[in-house]
Amino acid sequence: MRVSIPLAAEIAVARAAGRLSRLARTGGGTTVPGKLIWKLDPGAIDRLAARLPLGSAVISATNGKTTTAAMAASILGERFRLAHNRSGANLVSGVASTLLDARAAELGLFEVDEAALPEILLRVKPKAVCLGNLFRDQLDRYGELEHVAEGWRSAVRSLPEDASLAVNGDDPQVGELARERPDALVFGVDDPSAARPSLQHAADSKYCVRCGAPYEYVAAYVGHLGDYRCPACGHSRPPLNVVAREIELHGLDSVSFELVSPAGTSVVRLRVPGLYNVYNALAAASLALSLGAAFDEIVAGIESFTAAFGRFERISVGDRGLLILLIKNPAGANEAVRTIVDGGAPATAVIALNDAIADGRDVSWIWDVDFEPLIPGLTRLVATGDRAAELGLRFKYGGLDAGAIDVVPSLEAALDLGLELTPPGGELVVLPTYTAMLALRQIVGERGFVRPYWERAA
Repeated sequence: MRVSIPLAAEIAVARAAGRLSRLARTGGGTTVPGKLIWKLDPGAIDRLAARLPLGSAVISATNGKTTTAAMAASILGERFRLAHNRSGANLVSGVASTLLDARAAELGLFEVDEAALPEILLRVKPKAVCLGNLFRDQLDRYGELEHVAEGWRSAVRSLPEDASLAVNGDDPQVGELARERPDALVFGVDDPSAARPSLQHAADSKYCVRCGAPYEYVAAYVGHLGDYRCPACGHSRPPLNVVAREIELHGLDSVSFELVSPAGTSVVRLRVPGLYNVYNALAAASLALSLGAAFDEIVAGIESFTAAFGRFERISVGDRGLLILLIKNPAGANEAVRTIVDGGAPATAVIALNDAIADGRDVSWIWDVDFEPLIPGLTRLVATGDRAAELGLRFKYGGLDAGAIDVVPSLEAALDLGLELTPPGGELVVLPTYTAMLALRQIVGERGFVRPYWERAA
């Protein structure tokens, strides 16, 4: 027999558990309260979300959801008091923990894991949903893209009629969701000069979602994102409402583009680089538009945004710099490499490959990453993490001389070696998977160069 516990008592118990976890500095400190209340009473999440006077907005994607949510927070934070899971805890427990801390918040802003999206949409009943992209990622956990996409389709069909939807029209699986809701806001890139010469070999959604024939691409921008059309049945990218044109990449410093929307047009300069960040900005702008933000607020919020946690984050470490850019799947890693090479390939790089549950146990994806453009400029590669040996082997087969590869499984020792190899005034490029990024940031935090992770998340 289940004993009914008042919501106030559940909240008190969960918050106390969170305080104890942070005092003990245990892993998962941002999600312990949510995990506990989820076990005590799953329906408590529904009731906590219902207490937000302006409802919730949800963002999901394989790549870029943390950055998109942070950009959206930069826009919406001037207008609303937000409950935002800025630490990146994006499962049900993370959203629940954020709701537990939302004492004076008006609007929930949640980045959500792709697989957790259907459950969270059911629980929080959002006012607005933004869906960015679907790439192959953690196949041992998610399964094939079509499985995740079907879950998204079912979730979108179940949204309340008054909920708004913004989707990336450049992704065939995601753009198709616009046909489920005729009033959906569709965003994408329209600048062939920024396209790749051809579709990458590791591109995912290359085949028509309706008939299975290969798509033809007028322009391919990031992985399979682009202007596509099926020659067999005619399925094509839906018309775009929010568009990026006239894109200019400024190395490792920034990117500018013309933002075209129903609310206005303006040249926008981002303080982060890369074509993938143009997509993140389009997603954030589309979500903000659907929530009633003014166009001037959107432009100002995007332009004031600085790098999200561990995503092209720059940290000063004494007389050297550290550039941390998360990699976790072929599409994201390829764009990281592309951006770094465009800004001037580094002579030394530290790449960290872990295989914890949060990274994905299967690391075979590293063989689909185009690391080769990095190799001509590299004099030393420091391969580190739980699967450092496999990473070193990948670069050896990629053509990097074995004498230039240091396999250093210890993250701390690898970081020290990378910094030692970096001249004073230089910047060390570090490409870690998720848990390696958290561990490296903790090392740097404990040395006093950046606020520790759990303090930022508190």
